[in-house]
Amino acid sequence: MKATPARDQETVDKWEVQLRKGCLELAILAALWEGKLYGLEILRQLESDSDLIVSEGTVYPLLSRLKVLGLVKSEWVESEAGHPRKYYALTPAGKKRALEMAGIWTRFSSSMGKLLAPLGKGNK
Repeated sequence: MKATPARDQETVDKWEVQLRKGCLELAILAALWEGKLYGLEILRQLESDSDLIVSEGTVYPLLSRLKVLGLVKSEWVESEAGHPRKYYALTPAGKKRALEMAGIWTRFSSSMGKLLAPLGKGNK
C-alpha cells in the first residue's frame, strides 16, 4: 500500500495526539503547582500556558485518577456565582511527583533537542 500525503498527515496527527496524552499528567500537575484551581481553570491554564486544548471528558477522569493515586486532593467550595465548584490542589506526594516528572521531562527534552538539532539545520 502506497503512502499518500493525507495518510502521512493522519499518521503525524495521531502521533501528536499520543504525545500530548503522554504529557497530560505532568501538565495538570504543573497547572496546579501554584495553588488550587477548579476544573475549568485547569483547562484554561493548559490552553493559555501550553497550547494544550483538552476536553473536560479527558481532564476530569485524569483528575479522578490522580486523586485515587493520592497526588491531588479536591474540595467543594461555595461560589458567589451560584453553584459550588470543585477545587483541586496538589498533595505533598503530588508536588514530589511533579518535581520528579519535570526532571525526567527536562532531561528527555534536552536529549531529544540534541538528537533533533541536525533536522533543524536541514530546513535552512
